[in-house]
Amino acid sequence: MRLVAHVSKKYASTNIDQDDLISIGTIGLIKGINSFNMDKNIRLATYVARCIENEILMFLRSSKKTKAEVYLNEPIGKDKDDNEITLLEILENEDRSIEEEIDLKLKTKRLFEKMKEVLKDREKLILELRYGLNGKSPKTQNEIAKSLGISRSYVSRIETKAINKLAKEFQE
Repeated sequence: MRLVAHVSKKYASTNIDQDDLISIGTIGLIKGINSFNMDKNIRLATYVARCIENEILMFLRSSKKTKAEVYLNEPIGKDKDDNEITLLEILENEDRSIEEEIDLKLKTKRLFEKMKEVLKDREKLILELRYGLNGKSPKTQNEIAKSLGISRSYVSRIETKAINKLAKEFQE
């Protein structure tokens, strides 16, 4: 158990409780003892230390994947009155003010006008299919590629080029 404590001290800076690291290391110790082979001419402590370290590293890798998860009731920031805001509150508050609605409609109208002015027919078609504009349902690049008889990467290049054209127009 001293070996487990020693190896787990290496990972004290990982913001994981030391007791948890020791518990995980103990699993590595058990696995190491069960799989140790005396015929391999290696010391038990050396082999088991590596097993303990591997078990801790596996846990750290798996916890890294869940670190990016966000929960709906978890605070994500504060409002102007210094009250905590959760993601659920933001998602539930879909009510837009009249000013926001009008602004959105004006920007949408301007976007469609710029699409007609700046984009070629194929670029416009791909953006309409990709983002579900003009009442169409959004499609993946693969679906668009199949329907137009071109490669997915070509659809991606056309989409990127069209978006860059529109972005340039809105910057001016």
